[in-house]
Amino acid sequence: MDLNQIFKTGHPAIGVVHLLPLPTSPRWQGDLRTVIARAEQEATALASGGVHGLIVENFFDAPFAKSQVDPAVVSAMTLVVQRLSQLVPLPIGLNVLRNDACSALAIAACTGAKFIRVNVLSGVMATDQGLIEGDAHRLMRYRRDLGADIKILADVLVKHAQPLGRPSMTTAVQDTIHRGLADGVIVSGTATGHAPTVEDLARARDAAGDKPVFIGSGATIDNIAHLIPAASGVIVSSSLKRKGQIEQPIDPIRTRQFVTAMAQGLTTRRLDRSKANHSMALN
Repeated sequence: MDLNQIFKTGHPAIGVVHLLPLPTSPRWQGDLRTVIARAEQEATALASGGVHGLIVENFFDAPFAKSQVDPAVVSAMTLVVQRLSQLVPLPIGLNVLRNDACSALAIAACTGAKFIRVNVLSGVMATDQGLIEGDAHRLMRYRRDLGADIKILADVLVKHAQPLGRPSMTTAVQDTIHRGLADGVIVSGTATGHAPTVEDLARARDAAGDKPVFIGSGATIDNIAHLIPAASGVIVSSSLKRKGQIEQPIDPIRTRQFVTAMAQGLTTRRLDRSKANHSMALN
């Protein structure tokens, strides 16, 4: 997966647009125009703050369907993505929660979106929706049938879940890439807003080879400079909200501060590597 080709940078910050409740969800308010307006506001704030891509997610539909969402959710998300693609000049991805990867792929294929996020691509995870089984076989065949070059980013040991058995980070990443055929992997903490450890990110990078590894949760203005040297990119939303509150809309100022802190972390890493290489040359 060539991150530069999609995001115009080798270390993208991907901002998440958390959609308000969609039709058929328990908290649906009956007005899709309000959902679209909020999505436009968040996408614009993220773009003005300097992120390199967006991912649209039906975050406020909780409690989520275990696998396949209602067709009305697919229709609504398609309308939103189509509108955002006309509004901001950024690559867009999809995450259809909890694990409707085929719907995400279908929306992406019809709207020109570049990638999707899949919570469980390989293995079995115990979640608040019950046991969710990855179905990489079906998803990869579906992508082939659609004839779409849509990249698949898959969570490894996804948040808000526990694996059956005790797979190591290394094993989980290798299975997701080599047996699940993911184009990249995502490493998160235990829940929304919880960051992965640098050690887990490093293990994932070692196991992933030339595939990118994304931070999937818990990245903040305060910790991103520390985390990003161990990753290929970051998916972020909660810490960019006004006052850091999940229910609030995206704050463009906080977004700009986050992107700046991330760039500083990458600059520090390059300087450290340059010093290390210079020291080795002298020895």
